[in-house]
Amino acid sequence: MEEVVRIVEEEGVVHKNPIVIAGLPDVGLVGTIAASYIVDKMGYKEIGYVESDLFPPVMVIHEGKLKYPFGIYGNGSVIVLLSEVVVPPNAIYPLTRALTAWIKEIGAKLVIPITGLPVENRVDISKPEVFAVGNSEAAVKELREKQMELLEEGFIAGTYAIMLRECGKRDLNAISLLAQCFPVYPDPGAAASAIESLELFLKLGIDVGELLEKGEEIKLKARDLMRQINLSAPEMQKGVEQDMPIMYR
Repeated sequence: MEEVVRIVEEEGVVHKNPIVIAGLPDVGLVGTIAASYIVDKMGYKEIGYVESDLFPPVMVIHEGKLKYPFGIYGNGSVIVLLSEVVVPPNAIYPLTRALTAWIKEIGAKLVIPITGLPVENRVDISKPEVFAVGNSEAAVKELREKQMELLEEGFIAGTYAIMLRECGKRDLNAISLLAQCFPVYPDPGAAASAIESLELFLKLGIDVGELLEKGEEIKLKARDLMRQINLSAPEMQKGVEQDMPIMYR
């Protein structure tokens, strides 16, 4: 049977126990904006892509070139997973299983999904805080050593929740960074905070000044993708409400 999700790499790619950063469309588009900015500022080349018949029938065009909307970028030591389309609910499980199996195969030492933590008073917050969740004792220990603020109570849902779980099944340490963000608007400010926190794990030396300066421009570019997320939210929410821990209902 043909694979439901296919990960295609360029020939000759050599992995050096990389750290994998995941930026998928989610609340506030924090992960997507952060991952896109990292790829651009670090000059990472596309080294592969992810395709599936479960994904929307979309291709993206950048600088006149046709590209798959779910790209894999990096330099051997750092891998960035960047999706420019919303992952449909029925694709979440096969996608995360395929990705974590591949991440294990390439010998990654750490997986860092970046996402948003929606807060109603975001407009009153000048610099969003970043919280962290580790999927293992070793990951939590590392977070404490780096003095990261841990998310002590709550829950996470969707692609990142399953990704953390699937990483745990494969003995892959994973740390999710959650930046305070607007619930229904693209949030470049939250993405900037997430990138700054990422510096604790990867000394990339990325200046987020441009990201903050072009915040309004980025919001406009990202509004269509954010609209897709908001449209798919009710369907996603149905599953979340059914599976939500009872204390949070």
